[in-house]
Amino acid sequence: MIYIKNGRTATMGTDGVVENGGVLIEGGKIKAAGRVENIPENCEVIDVRGSFIMPGIIDAHTHIGVFGSGIGEAGVDGNEVNDPVTPQMRALDGIYPMDAEFTRAYRAGVTCTATGPGSGNPIGGQFLAMKTKGRTMEEMVIKEPLAMKMAFGENPKNVHGKSRTPATRMGVAALIRETLYQAREYGEKKERAGENPDKRPPFDMKLEALLPVVKGELLVKAHAHRADDIMTAIRIAEEFGLKMTIEHGTEGHLIAEELAEKGYGVILGPYTGFPHKNEVIKQDESAAGILEKAGVKTAIMTDLPGMHEENLVVCAGICHRKGMSEEGALKAVTIHAAELLGLSERIGSLESGKDADIAVFDKNPVTSLDAKCILTVINGKIVYRSI
Repeated sequence: MIYIKNGRTATMGTDGVVENGGVLIEGGKIKAAGRVENIPENCEVIDVRGSFIMPGIIDAHTHIGVFGSGIGEAGVDGNEVNDPVTPQMRALDGIYPMDAEFTRAYRAGVTCTATGPGSGNPIGGQFLAMKTKGRTMEEMVIKEPLAMKMAFGENPKNVHGKSRTPATRMGVAALIRETLYQAREYGEKKERAGENPDKRPPFDMKLEALLPVVKGELLVKAHAHRADDIMTAIRIAEEFGLKMTIEHGTEGHLIAEELAEKGYGVILGPYTGFPHKNEVIKQDESAAGILEKAGVKTAIMTDLPGMHEENLVVCAGICHRKGMSEEGALKAVTIHAAELLGLSERIGSLESGKDADIAVFDKNPVTSLDAKCILTVINGKIVYRSI
């Protein structure tokens, strides 16, 4: 057992922020958090007096381990661009768990990431959720598949050349619709066939991967920057009954009321790069605050290799300085990220029974951009300590 004590503890749960609070860990899980009583005599005690205790930071959209960090090799496993429709691709088979970025991540308090294919294809493949410390994927994965990646706008229409579909936004949307129709029809044929193998349609790995998507069981991560692309993604989601979050959402603040009314969450970012293409010219760090005030559940991403994992909490702090509340900025990299990923029963807050993923900073990293991570715990094990 481990007891981390005497820190300002942001539980991100029902107990809110507790002054001089702590976290009690047992068997890889949180036993108690906030005001902790009845401390067992045999537990390891870590006094972090004057520090800031929070849930492990969650990067809700990254390509860590898929886009390698080696010069000349970066991106070789990010997009299977020989085919614009690749829902059968699994991030699980392309991630390098020894990538140095994982070390940078947990040393910065990032304990969980959602990672997967890039946005080169209209339908790119399957994301997963994983902890940032481990030797093999089997050790690190906590949910696989987590989501299906789809992409709208400039990336998918420019990757495959102008001589085949998609070469326009219309082509991207049409290809996604066509494939979803095929998946739905494939599923209906399977249901009608029942246990009769002679009546089943020929096995199709692509359509099999999309069955949980068209049934509304598997989350869709929809890459969309411009407001019109966001609305196209929403139209398709409503046509097929998809469960979906908007990824990047660069112009989402321009249609904040529509997003709030329709109930779609947005995972914003990355925020430290230069606006290198037309569809991100209107990127604005004040967007997080605008979306928050409109009632849109919002998280923040690195989109690595868009930026390093260690800059995620810095971006949350920048969004706070540009209008997002302090609580909202903390939630954007903890409990709101977990909720948008469908993982809040395990991670995102310091509450009894959840995974013991904890980050301790020398001060609040959202209000102090020079804050340093001094302790990281993943699954109840100390993976980084500088105190």
